[in-house]
Amino acid sequence: MTVRLRIDGHEVEVAEGTSLWDAAREADIEIPVLCHDPALEPVGVCRMCAVEVEGERVLAASCVREASDGMVVHTSTDKIERCRDVLTDLLVSEQPSRSRRQDTTGDDALLAFATTRSPGVEALPRCSTGRGDDGSSPVITVDHQACILCDRCIRACDEVQHNDVIGRTGKGYTTRIAFDLDQPMGESSCVSCGECVAACPTGALTDKGLSTPPRPVSELSSVDSVCPYCGVGCAIRYHADPDRNEVVFAEGRPGSGNEGRLCVKGRYGFDYATHPQRLTRPLIRVDYPKRALSPEVASSRRRGGRRHVVDYDQVLPAFREASWDEALDLVAERLGAIREEHGSGALAGFGSAKCSNEEAYLFQKLVRAVFGTNNVDHCTRLCHASSVAALLQMIGSGAVTTTFGDIENSDFALITGTNTTANHPVAATFFKQAAARGAKLLVVDPVRNPIADHAWRFCQIRPGTDVAFYNGMMNVILEEDLVDRDYVARFTRDYDAVAKTVASYTPRVVAGITGIDEATLREVAVAYGRARAAITFWGMGMSQHVHGTDNCRCIISLCLMTGNVGRPGTGLHPLRGQNNVQGASDAGLIPMSYPDYQPVVSEPARLHFEEAWGRPLDRETGLTTVEITEAARDGHVKGMYILGENPFLSDPNTNLVREALSNLDFLTVQDIFLTETAEFADVILPATSALEKTGTFTNTDRRVQLGRPVLDPPGEARLDWQIICEIATRMGYPMEYGDASEIFDELVAHSKSYRGLAHEKLGETGRIYPCPDPETSLGTIVMFGDGFPTEDGRARFVPAEHRGADELPDGDYPLILITGRVLEHWHTGQMTRRARALDAIEPEAFVSVHPDDATPLGIRDGDWVDLGSRRGQITLKARVERATQPGSVFVPFHFREAGANTLTTDHLDPDGKIPEFKFCAVHLAPAADPSGLSP
Repeated sequence: MTVRLRIDGHEVEVAEGTSLWDAAREADIEIPVLCHDPALEPVGVCRMCAVEVEGERVLAASCVREASDGMVVHTSTDKIERCRDVLTDLLVSEQPSRSRRQDTTGDDALLAFATTRSPGVEALPRCSTGRGDDGSSPVITVDHQACILCDRCIRACDEVQHNDVIGRTGKGYTTRIAFDLDQPMGESSCVSCGECVAACPTGALTDKGLSTPPRPVSELSSVDSVCPYCGVGCAIRYHADPDRNEVVFAEGRPGSGNEGRLCVKGRYGFDYATHPQRLTRPLIRVDYPKRALSPEVASSRRRGGRRHVVDYDQVLPAFREASWDEALDLVAERLGAIREEHGSGALAGFGSAKCSNEEAYLFQKLVRAVFGTNNVDHCTRLCHASSVAALLQMIGSGAVTTTFGDIENSDFALITGTNTTANHPVAATFFKQAAARGAKLLVVDPVRNPIADHAWRFCQIRPGTDVAFYNGMMNVILEEDLVDRDYVARFTRDYDAVAKTVASYTPRVVAGITGIDEATLREVAVAYGRARAAITFWGMGMSQHVHGTDNCRCIISLCLMTGNVGRPGTGLHPLRGQNNVQGASDAGLIPMSYPDYQPVVSEPARLHFEEAWGRPLDRETGLTTVEITEAARDGHVKGMYILGENPFLSDPNTNLVREALSNLDFLTVQDIFLTETAEFADVILPATSALEKTGTFTNTDRRVQLGRPVLDPPGEARLDWQIICEIATRMGYPMEYGDASEIFDELVAHSKSYRGLAHEKLGETGRIYPCPDPETSLGTIVMFGDGFPTEDGRARFVPAEHRGADELPDGDYPLILITGRVLEHWHTGQMTRRARALDAIEPEAFVSVHPDDATPLGIRDGDWVDLGSRRGQITLKARVERATQPGSVFVPFHFREAGANTLTTDHLDPDGKIPEFKFCAVHLAPAADPSGLSP
């Protein structure tokens, strides 16, 4: 239905329900606003957008008044302009003498509007209401005096980020915005996403600035790029000072998957790139025999405190500076000698999901064509390797079947094994938004994370019981006859095998295993089975188990059984952890596949790449991350090239990693900082950060986006792809490319998934592969609506049985350790712990302990405690809270001074070869020796 009306003499036809403000905009008529933002629900509190409707006595706020048939509207009359003049003068009269926003970013909307109406407005007398300032947040300044109570910050917090932190307090002139129950912002539940700052039209909420005070955009260089942190891959715009070679501030870009939203890392975590510890010249080791150089790396007993990063004074004396030629010649000579003496299998490489697609492609090409081995892997082995194994086995593709934004078309969402508000905070805003509009969110996790507050139902299963829980859901779906039998018949095979397996997982049996009562299990299973469109998201809480592949098989079977694949609002989405885990795997940075998941054991694939690369290639599947580490410890792998990875902190069982790195004959590390892993290096090569290079990154949605350089590399640091080419050339395999786009073109030539893509075709929003027509199309959102990329076009059901973890609690180690991440930090903390704001918000390690476990031990919130396993011990502070269940504890793994992986086991999932990060047995006690630890 449409309505026709006249606005300022223009005939306008708009959809029924359109506001007058939007109707005017469609006619290119601008109506001023202060409280309104098209991204937010209109409230009409500022009245600046008032218009005159013929036949009505009072002015109408155009942002909230709906257009109706036959209306005659005037947007600028004497009456309207007098009203706007009075409103403007009143608002300006209560403003502080100087606007923090105008003095910094130069975009105070109130001041700009007032100046156009009265050029001398800044000289008007001011009337202070004494509302005061709040500087308690590390990143945001609150100036209550500058607040015009437009509520844009409240709505941005509630409607965009869905954090519900900001409200109002007080009466009359004392009315002001408030955080939680009128707490200082820095002490509230604010997550420092900065959405309120982005929405504020005055100087009431402004960024504090990091190393460089904010300045107007007109004085800065603006570059569109991609956030370097999690797999959401937010489109971001950096504003930099080229003279100081520093980023001044960042903001989200509209139009891409994040729709302009950012989290605290994306908005305030960029200054790591200019940290004084950046490596600027190649380093060659002079201190032998090789050993760990700092106490945190040398010992299996790790004591917390505030030793955030490697102390260069302890480490650098073991190295000397060198020229690039000397360093590269030494790397090529030593790796080549190992290859010649011990064979190609004695070499291995760890690439990185922090690097671009181009760098990942070249690195795996180097290892395969020059080293002569498939011993190449990266952090996907620690992330979603089991998810990919199950997806490839069952549906023929390891990528997500739909985007996270497709939840807008869902009426049910299963979110399992993911602390998504911390790990993928911007994606989480879309999940919370779906819940707010009425979609049912079923959250399943052994830890109660903030996303559970938005859930229709939260099932806090016991750690390691995922298979039993999902088999139980399928049991109920079969019992209630909710199987989509038409879909199963048309698009799947081996259904009977799963039906037979889940028959024994009755609600009573599952309740005894998982701790979820029978009625709740039945309720959630029936709701899932009856959903019109159910979408499934999962994280590393599902994949990082010795039964991780079985976990994923179960939820894939659940989706197939109910026909929840291949339609809008349905699908399978393992949320990728790092910014380019998807792309690095696509590019072949895994030991079992060439680019585009072409198996290395496939003769046609091998012959194709032998012809393309001009070298004979290894016929056997290579070693995975932990297998390479074990082989290095045992002396089988003797030389390694590690690019952008820090396995000393990221890999399980730190004692094993220490032994392995110490035992290598030769190790070269290429990174932007001197990492814990680099303490064992023979040569260290200074690399470039994401803010200093051109390259593509593929996010969790399959969206390929172009990252652009914002800063110049420090000192003599070089582009990573150029370093790889130099090493290959010195080892007798010339690699020559003009720029990163040429490398991408070569990758595309070997990848059906990326077919048609090129740097110049990615645009500002990227392209979602497969994208048959990148010139005109964004790409394919929902995949597999008409079958699967398998030999017979059908998905395969694979049954799984519940089995326990390899290491169970006992009398000596009675608790279960679960590891994970926190919002402010990322991976091993090399970047985030050098980002001033992020480190200030979450500065030290902690263990989350349930009161039922803490109280009998005499442990109080904030006490120092010892946490130990069969492999080591760490000392850190306790947070006594109810997020974990009795009998389990949680520790984030970012903190070198209390590295969680000192405790974890290196037992592997037999299919995905992923370690058991989410389950090992530990003991907890008050710290035996708290001396020297911070209060």
